[in-house]
Amino acid sequence: MAQNYDIVILGGGTGGYVAAIRAAQLGLKTAIVEKGNLGGTCLHKGCIPSKALLRSAEVYATTKNHAADFGVNTGEVTLDFSRVQARKESIVSQLHQGVQGLMKKGKIDVFEGTGRMLGPSIFSPSPGGTVSVEMNNGEENEMLIPKNVIIATGSRPRSLPGLTIDGTQVMTSDEALLMTELPKSILIVGGGVIGIEWASMLNDFGVDVTVIEYADRIIPTEDADVSKEMQKLLAKKGITFATSAKVLSETLETSDGSVTISAKLKGETKTFTAEKMLVSVGRQANVENIGIENTDILVDKGFVHVKDTFQTKESHIYAIGDVIGGLQLAHVASHEGITAVEHIAGQKTHAIDYNLVSRCIYSNPEAASVGITQQQAKDQGFDVKVGKFSFKAIGKALVYGESDGFVKIIADKKTNDILGVHMIGPHVTDMISEAGLAMVLDATPWEIANTIHPHPTLSEVMGEAALAVEGKAIHM
Repeated sequence: MAQNYDIVILGGGTGGYVAAIRAAQLGLKTAIVEKGNLGGTCLHKGCIPSKALLRSAEVYATTKNHAADFGVNTGEVTLDFSRVQARKESIVSQLHQGVQGLMKKGKIDVFEGTGRMLGPSIFSPSPGGTVSVEMNNGEENEMLIPKNVIIATGSRPRSLPGLTIDGTQVMTSDEALLMTELPKSILIVGGGVIGIEWASMLNDFGVDVTVIEYADRIIPTEDADVSKEMQKLLAKKGITFATSAKVLSETLETSDGSVTISAKLKGETKTFTAEKMLVSVGRQANVENIGIENTDILVDKGFVHVKDTFQTKESHIYAIGDVIGGLQLAHVASHEGITAVEHIAGQKTHAIDYNLVSRCIYSNPEAASVGITQQQAKDQGFDVKVGKFSFKAIGKALVYGESDGFVKIIADKKTNDILGVHMIGPHVTDMISEAGLAMVLDATPWEIANTIHPHPTLSEVMGEAALAVEGKAIHM
């Protein structure tokens, strides 16, 4: 029997389930169709499990390499990777149960299966059409009749042409999260955010890591100073980098216990060998098998095209999150979902300013940023002034034993507006929101500098960097 809904959401990841909760708050009858587990990639294959592993790696490396610096004598420090994985699974399970509870609280129907848009049919001649759900349990398809649809099907890791993922020796992050044993060595193809997080984590676990990056620097979308500092600090820990390197997929060879591949570096061919390979070259949208061909939705370069309201070419069908491209971040998907639902509900909405979205890298050291880089500011014609302050002059950083890194603030000379804030160092992913709020409020460095930051805290670096914009830093 067909069931009627105000909104049917295809995908129960972070964007999808947050959209569903907001819809329930607004009194809209809502259903989610999810073929995997509620929470999606972020909870089960991305944000949460990888950060759990990163935390274990950090604790292990700190205890093994620096405990004595704090006067703590530990004896031999060993790693039980099975317990590392068990802790990760426990965290994921707890959060998964929490999401399931939120669905029950909001009286949101969850259909476990694959949803496909059929368009108008005998079940629903209205423009909203029908969503057919192929149930995971093999039961007869459920037919849902929505007034509106939100596509929140997310993305998956992509590979390079000719580079076959076997899931064992040549992996993406999906398979790497399931490793039961750590390799002795690994090649990581791609030095972007995900590649660098894995490089940092595996290095802290004691794995010999080599990163091969096509661009001339790692994390190339970040400010050049942050990229340079990140590579310097990770190289100091023992990670090997090959930048401006084009991987030659056709040279890939796997044998029992080793992976070999060649890359072009400055006109020369260099061969790399390790026990395993992790391919981290971006993500592709999940646009297949959801019935897009039965609609007028425009798919451009593999992503669903939407307006500022997240409506597709068919006004009753919306799309959010990784499937529309742009900033493929969980917190972005959540806000896109809320905006889409509020637009459906007839509320006043505002276009999301992606320049005000904070971006984080959870490596060791961490990095975070909001706004534009110094090079982007120059390219956009701004005359800038820059304040930069090192953690080495911050007392709390010395107390923590983590004084590498800095905060950099870029401001417009003409208006004093903050254009971008870039950080690398201890706990900067927890501090970037101050910079994000400053940019939302169109603040100037003066306003940050005149916010009295408590002492001793890591956040003092923000006040000092703001003072440094005008050459007035106190402890430098």
